[in-house]
Amino acid sequence: MSKVAFLFPGQGAQAVGMGKSLYEGLPAARALFDRANELLGFNLAAVCFDGPAEALESTDVSQPAIYVASLAALESLKASDPDLVAGVAGAAGLSLGEYTALVFAGAMDFETGLAIVRRRGQAMQAAAVASPSGMASILGLDEAAIDELCARVAPAGGLWKANLLGPGNIVVSGENAAIEALQAVATGMGASRVIPLAVAGAFHSPIMQSGADRLDETLGQTTFLTPRIPVYSNVDAGPHDDSAGIRAKLVAQVVSPVRWEQSMRRMLADGFDTFYEIGPGRVLTGLLKRIDRKIPCTSVPAR
Repeated sequence: MSKVAFLFPGQGAQAVGMGKSLYEGLPAARALFDRANELLGFNLAAVCFDGPAEALESTDVSQPAIYVASLAALESLKASDPDLVAGVAGAAGLSLGEYTALVFAGAMDFETGLAIVRRRGQAMQAAAVASPSGMASILGLDEAAIDELCARVAPAGGLWKANLLGPGNIVVSGENAAIEALQAVATGMGASRVIPLAVAGAFHSPIMQSGADRLDETLGQTTFLTPRIPVYSNVDAGPHDDSAGIRAKLVAQVVSPVRWEQSMRRMLADGFDTFYEIGPGRVLTGLLKRIDRKIPCTSVPAR
């Protein structure tokens, strides 16, 4: 019998039009968007469905947008295959997606998760504005080489590992001068590609410390329940446990590398053999295939 896990996407998966068909055709999905509009105080559904892209890509909008769209996609799977959803044995989410996974696992309800995600997006956006910075994807170098790269670039500015996504696929965060300097250094070290990312700032790095502090204040007012299934943490690739542990890991996640490859390998080692990516995009499916091409991963899109 298969051991099934759900994966939930993070920031960057957003696309104008996401959730529109679900909203029009599925009452449970419509209820999520309508409730989000009410709680957020602006029309999130309109931004998701019609854009403009610039508005949807803003960190403080894209994070609640992906969160709601992913849970709307989950509602479509609940409607089409309720037994599958009931039998899921574990979950994980990339960065923002970790919150969606925790809601699915019962650690908090939809409204609580939405409020936290909104505050997280605002806090990270503010930290990015305060310290101009960026991110870049580096292909073809392993983690040890990235450590060396960060050291070599240090005279130009701070540079840190941000997302360890898969073999030879690592994202770095840094001060603008460091992002500008790393192209030549990384290429000289054998990187096959260096791709600057269109993001507000250096997420998952010490530059986000003020955002982490603000998020900690919000999480301090939240009571988490123990997840009913294991939810694997980005920070250490291990399952979340009690309320205090969830809070600490979510705060640390803002300033720490996302250890996605390690999380996937831990889940595979724990016996998970069937995965579903729930929400916009297919990034997580592609990343899993780079780790183990034989493992099935089905997309449940937020269309």
